This record gives sequence, C-alpha cells and structure tokens, in this order.
Amino acid sequence: MAKILVVSTNVEKYDTADRATGVWLGEVTHFVEAVTKAGHEVDYVSPKGGYVPIDPASLKAADDTDWKWYHNDTFKQRALADTLKPTDVNPADYAAIYYVGGHGAMWDFKNNNELKQLAESIYANGGYVTGVCHGVVGLVNLVDPSSGRRIIEGKKVTGFSTMEERLNGTKKQMPYLAQDALSECGAKYKSKRPMKSHVRVDGRVITGQNPPSAKKVGEQLATALQQ
Repeated sequence: MAKILVVSTNVEKYDTADRATGVWLGEVTHFVEAVTKAGHEVDYVSPKGGYVPIDPASLKAADDTDWKWYHNDTFKQRALADTLKPTDVNPADYAAIYYVGGHGAMWDFKNNNELKQLAESIYANGGYVTGVCHGVVGLVNLVDPSSGRRIIEGKKVTGFSTMEERLNGTKKQMPYLAQDALSECGAKYKSKRPMKSHVRVDGRVITGQNPPSAKKVGEQLATALQQ
C-alpha cells in the first residue's frame, strides 16, 4: 500500500471571461476510485490549500462514481472543503503525485514553486509524477534533480489537446494551450480521438488526455506501484 498526493486547482473563474471553472470532479473521483480499490491511500492538496471549487460543467456530466464520492462527507471535506497546503505536506510520505485537470489548473499549476518542489522530491525518491487533462501542465517545469533536465523532456506524454480545446469553445480563453506547453518543453506529445480515453506511460511519468482518461491513469499507476 502506498500514499498518493492528489493536486487540485483553487481557481474558480476564468481570468479572461465571466465563466466559472475549478477542478473537474470526475478526474478526481475516477482516479481515486481506481487507486483506493487497489489498496492505496490518498491525500489532497491545492496551491493555496483550503477550498477547491468544482467546475459546474463537471457536475452536469457526473456519473454514478462521481455521485458516490460527492455524497461521501469525508471525501468532500478532505478533497474539496479543506485541502492541504503544500507546506503541510512531507513529500517523503508519497509514492506518487497526481495533477487533476479542470480549466482552473491552467492558471495556478505550471508556475507554482511549492508544488514543483513537492513533485520533484517525490520523483527523486523514486516516485511517479502523473496528471490528466489540463492538470498535466503541472508537469511542465518539473526538473529531475539527478540530471538537471526537465522530467518530461523526451518522455511520451498526452494531455488536453488543442483540438479538444477548440471543440470545447475555450481555445481563445486560455492563457496558453496544454498541448503547446508540453511540446515546447521537449516532451513527445500525442493525442487520440477527442474525449476518448487515452493514457501514455513512460517510465515514472503517467499522463491522460482528457476526463475519460482519469480512471485509466489511476489503474496504470496502481499497476506500477505493485511492481
């Protein structure tokens, strides 16, 4: 059994439009369902700690797994109402970190130094760095302390595609694009059909393309942790 750190956004509104955002609920619940079913423990952190907003569109898309966890008071308290601050976290306690998507992550993941230090420490200790959808931008600036190179440089990765952003009607509202951010730092980006599950595993880096990929990211991580 291992401990996994789940990272969610604190951003509740687009900077560029009067539109609500936040964490995509299903990207938390389906991942957590997969890893806890395999016997692992989960803690929850956000850039500021405390309250994590839910993207209202993710509630409209909620399925039975989402409602199961959303009706769990302990989950709501730990994952949404009162997440840990990065300074509350000892990276030595975790075998993996998982960056959750939702458009809010585009504003508070990539350049957060406290989260960066946590993830780099987990990776340096032999752990996994993982993410899904927009959450993968949290991996962009991570550096492997042993080599001084970015962790995802040369790695096979995926994340929310520019095509998906366009189809979602949000391309022009993004401060940058997840696909571009991954490619520009030297990662080998590849996507498949929009809004279909697609996961890439390259060493201790596991990434998922979109919300339907969250469950498989969890399953792939659980399998890796058992090896």
